[in-house]
Amino acid sequence: MTTTSTRTTPTTRTWIIAVFVAFTLSGLAIATWLGRIPSVRDSLGATTFEMGLLVLGMAVGSIGGLTFAGHIVAKVGARRGVQVASVCLAVGLVFAGLAVTYGWGFAAIWVGLIAFGFGNGLVDVSMNVSGAAAEKAGGRTIMPLFHAAFSVGTLAGAGLGALTEKLEVPVVLHFAVLGVVVCLVMLAAASRFGDEHRYEEHESTATSPTPVQLTRRQVWAQPSTLLIGVIVLGMALAEGSANDWLPLAMIDGHGLDNAAGSAVLTVFLAAMTAGRIAGSPLIDRFGRVPVLRVSAAVAVVGLGLLIFVDVIPIAIVGVVLWGLGASLGFPMGMSAAADDPRSAALKVSAVATIGYVAFLAGPPLIGFLGEHIGLLGALLVVFVFIIAAGLASGAARETGAAAETLRKRRAGRGDHGGRGDGGDHGVGRDQQADARQHGGGESRLPAGTDDTMADPAASGGTRTDR
Repeated sequence: MTTTSTRTTPTTRTWIIAVFVAFTLSGLAIATWLGRIPSVRDSLGATTFEMGLLVLGMAVGSIGGLTFAGHIVAKVGARRGVQVASVCLAVGLVFAGLAVTYGWGFAAIWVGLIAFGFGNGLVDVSMNVSGAAAEKAGGRTIMPLFHAAFSVGTLAGAGLGALTEKLEVPVVLHFAVLGVVVCLVMLAAASRFGDEHRYEEHESTATSPTPVQLTRRQVWAQPSTLLIGVIVLGMALAEGSANDWLPLAMIDGHGLDNAAGSAVLTVFLAAMTAGRIAGSPLIDRFGRVPVLRVSAAVAVVGLGLLIFVDVIPIAIVGVVLWGLGASLGFPMGMSAAADDPRSAALKVSAVATIGYVAFLAGPPLIGFLGEHIGLLGALLVVFVFIIAAGLASGAARETGAAAETLRKRRAGRGDHGGRGDGGDHGVGRDQQADARQHGGGESRLPAGTDDTMADPAASGGTRTDR
């Protein structure tokens, strides 16, 4: 009995380390595929358009993974979600490698990439849900650090990809080794995840209504879901557009050679990683909303310098600011979506789906515009979406336990009068007032409860099974 309890209830520290491992391996897996695209193109003799269609297979699989992830995580938990995803990642990567190396054709590679993409979408939601719960258990902001680990994984994967390209390692061997390693280590790491559902426990009294579980439709209908989605969409586009187009923008727009253009992308990725590492204490001190607004402003200034100033050193400074500004939007959006643990899986799934529109529609849209007005001009689309993310940042304001934790931190520093939560004078006082209205000295609603959760009539139904 004791052994089982120890195995199923790891310490918070162990849980956090396990989530770090999952994020790192997720980045490593994605970069493994991306790093060998040149070899895949050469093996197939494919045109740029054909490669675009091929990569679309992974995007289709990712959308499928995101679509089903909310149900999967709600039913079996984030731990099982990551474990299922790890198998999909390995099977898809190995099958795609076999199809490339042995000439099975585009359709076979598509099958592998769809499975790989499904695993990518599923692991994205699962590890973010578990990471948000681990963040609550740890009592401090660590979600940006999880995403920094993802960035480190992509850098490692890109480096391995470049090395295997130089050594002419067969694609199937590279994919098989990395696929198996990622699967086994991710399975082991996920087994050390804590149970995110334990945060749903609450006391119900005659004066505190029992909250209901929202359905997928109700989650999508919440304005906060859509507004957080705008934040994630804008910041995901800021990140994804740099990955796809920054080297070419520096080459075509600022006259750098190929090597220098690629080096500038490394500068951007390093700035992203540094921003995520440095961002956690800032979020703990000031709250999500102020940090999001400043991040959006920094990204806008940086992108503006890149687009409008034709001086290379200043443009590179702009790239650094762009990377720093774009670094925290996605992780803070995931944290905000997971504030209420009872709807975290569905809401994270919905917000991530909105964010993935940036990765689906962004590259072709910028490429199309770039053909007509140049890549630097096309990046004005990103400029507009970052501004929209900044304007929507109020939707990421801490609620429930996250708001109470922020209030206590600010009170402990003697910072009583500010608007560190983005314009709301202490969400904790609003919760206390609500509790008094229900006849109790303390709110009995669980972390993250909003009005639609608390009122069955407002949610349009009764509690559903997980």
